Amino acid sequence: MSSRPSINAGLKDFSIWYSSYHGYVSLCVCFSGIITNIFNLTVLSRKHMRTPVNQILVGLAVSDIITMVSYVPFAVHFYVVHPSNKSNSDKNSYYWMMFLLFHINLTTVTHTVSIWLCVILSIIRHLHVKSPSQVNMVRQRRIRQAKYLVLAAFVGAIIAMIPNYLTNELKPLRISTNQTNGTMYVIKSMRLGGNDTDPLVLTNVWLYAFVAKLVPCLLISIFGSLLLYQLHVKVRQRKQFLSVSGSSSRRLQEHSRTTKMLISVILLFLVTELPQGVLIVLSATKKYFFDTVYLPLGDVMDIVALINNAVNFILYCSMSTKFRQTFINQYFQCKHVKPVENGYTLSAIREKSDSQSNNNQV
Repeated sequence: MSSRPSINAGLKDFSIWYSSYHGYVSLCVCFSGIITNIFNLTVLSRKHMRTPVNQILVGLAVSDIITMVSYVPFAVHFYVVHPSNKSNSDKNSYYWMMFLLFHINLTTVTHTVSIWLCVILSIIRHLHVKSPSQVNMVRQRRIRQAKYLVLAAFVGAIIAMIPNYLTNELKPLRISTNQTNGTMYVIKSMRLGGNDTDPLVLTNVWLYAFVAKLVPCLLISIFGSLLLYQLHVKVRQRKQFLSVSGSSSRRLQEHSRTTKMLISVILLFLVTELPQGVLIVLSATKKYFFDTVYLPLGDVMDIVALINNAVNFILYCSMSTKFRQTFINQYFQCKHVKPVENGYTLSAIREKSDSQSNNNQV
């Protein structure tokens, strides 16, 4: 019989060292992320900001907010109030462990929602770049379809994660020391990578690895690449065959920046989620990998995912003029900042309209 391997000394030391800071770091990321995602939600839901892509981004902001709101009490109790890695009856009380199960199930769903919204985002943007439409009726139909897709992502993730709800369960442990006697609760071991792994546990792990990680990452890679190629083709065609005026050049630049911003969001998801998918597969196939590698890296994977949830506001502000100016107008009431409409200031639109009217009169 092979002996159970121990955790690599370097990885163990790093895990213990980082866990002492993880609670405080994650709380800073969560609080800032909740605020910035509220900004995203309020700005992108404005009437003049409603587009199919922005509907997806609104759903992404809602999912990220739910994730970080749930993470706050988890980080406070399990890392700040009880910083020790050792379990005890106060840290692992029945009600707090029930909350932990709820938190695990909820964040599993929201992470799944977020990555599938990213898939939908890449597909919708690719279709828009390939066949844009300025017809209002077509735009309104696409906006409604985007809303239905967001709803489908939430409902689909809740249903797909049912095996995860059934897999996780609490196990009571009686503790008796010189100082205290009591009962604490722990999550029952999944025994991944061994011959005695429960079939439901194995089904859940493979389902989560493919449905929530590997398949969406593959789709994101495919449609992200198509989006990059389509953008390159469109820019080249417009430069070669169109006589681009100054205003048209600004529109093309804004269009390109928006697409690049969405590609940045897509790449962040790939960097965050693909390694987790690989680690989950290795946990299911390699004996003791889950206990010796995956769990010690759990805090690192959590903070990377939280940072991914929190940085979208920075991307939107830095790469979208329309988002940035709408945000300033909404929250700072700067009257000297001119509102934008489809990449133009309203005054520029009026000037262009007046100019066209004068030319027609001539």
